[in-house]
Amino acid sequence: MRALVLDGSPHLVHDRPTPARRPGEALVRLRVAGVCDTDLQLARGYLGFRGVPGHEFVGEVIEADDPRWRGRRVVADINAGCGECEECRARGGHHCPNRTVLGIVGRDGAFAEVLAVPERCLVAVPDALDDDRAVFAEPLAAALHVLDEVDPRAPGRALVLGDGKLGQLIARALASGGVDTTLVGHHRHKLALAEAAGLGACLADALPSALRGAPLVVDATGSEAGLAAAIALTAPRGTVVVKTTVAGAISVDLAPLVIHELRLVGSRCGDLERAIEVLAAGAIDPRPLIEARYPLARADEAFAHAGRRGALKVLVDA
Repeated sequence: MRALVLDGSPHLVHDRPTPARRPGEALVRLRVAGVCDTDLQLARGYLGFRGVPGHEFVGEVIEADDPRWRGRRVVADINAGCGECEECRARGGHHCPNRTVLGIVGRDGAFAEVLAVPERCLVAVPDALDDDRAVFAEPLAAALHVLDEVDPRAPGRALVLGDGKLGQLIARALASGGVDTTLVGHHRHKLALAEAAGLGACLADALPSALRGAPLVVDATGSEAGLAAAIALTAPRGTVVVKTTVAGAISVDLAPLVIHELRLVGSRCGDLERAIEVLAAGAIDPRPLIEARYPLARADEAFAHAGRRGALKVLVDA
């Protein structure tokens, strides 16, 4: 089958074996996939991944143990836990020590004609929800997960650093939860998208003093400098949420965490079912973030496009 493979530089192959279906797994035919910044970091050596990347997708189930899945459009939780340990039983398996992660750790991903996904990870896509919105379910779930760090008694104010794809979704997610949110970035055209969605937006080098010292600051910059910037903009006893992953090591002065009694929180994946519900209800429409799309036969070009400075969401169609 045709697939994009990371083995050195990203390259397209036409003879990748179709994955064998194991008990408890479904074979899913790709409909559309999205290129994520994590995919780009993997291509730069993050986690040493080799294989087929891609974890944002919509597909159609072609084989499964449970016949009710066959023919259904689906997205999937990317974390495939063992299903037996305490982490899996009590908390869903996102941190199962034996997990594989779709297109990231130990499991081929979505930039292929067919992928294998554990049935317990599948989430059905409602008929009324089109593919171009549903393909954002995984990153939107990660964005909505930031709401779990917000004090429900006092939603307050937040800064989201980074006007790229994830930063845009996080800002929309926080605003949907009643948080007064400002997106901070370096690209006027991206900030304009946030403003069109009813969000506050500001260039990083023009952030007024009144907006500094926010009780919640999210680093979604995708850069080594993002964490230091987030710490500097957080109010005493505030919370810094880190969404950035980069291939290299980050050096940062952590003294302000002690001096200002800040809380530093790493935040990763979220609840796919919650994301699908939000998308189906029309509470967040991510389609303005789509910048380009390519067929799977040109997935290497899609990767190159997504890696351009300032690029927004690039989709790959089966």
